[in-house]
Amino acid sequence: MVQKIVNNDAAAAMAEDIAFIDFSATWCGPCSMVAPVVESLSEKFAGKIAFYNCDVDENMDLAAKYGIQNIPALLVLKKGEIADTKVGFMPEPILEQWLNGLV
Repeated sequence: MVQKIVNNDAAAAMAEDIAFIDFSATWCGPCSMVAPVVESLSEKFAGKIAFYNCDVDENMDLAAKYGIQNIPALLVLKKGEIADTKVGFMPEPILEQWLNGLV
């Protein structure tokens, strides 16, 4: 399950051992394409990685904090620190392989 970040509050994600944040926007075509992929990955990695979505239009301060300039931007945090990032749409097998390397 992908949890929604609101009010620029990523405290829950920061507290996780491993968290995945999908920075996106409703008007972004590639973001709409990656959303079901992220949902599927959240089921595959349940119990290992916590998944979050952050709408950059609703959470501008948080997007700025992480230096988000292009979306979709996919961040993996380990104990609150950025472990890795990817930008743009990627198919599920590529993202799954990426996450397997980070778990």
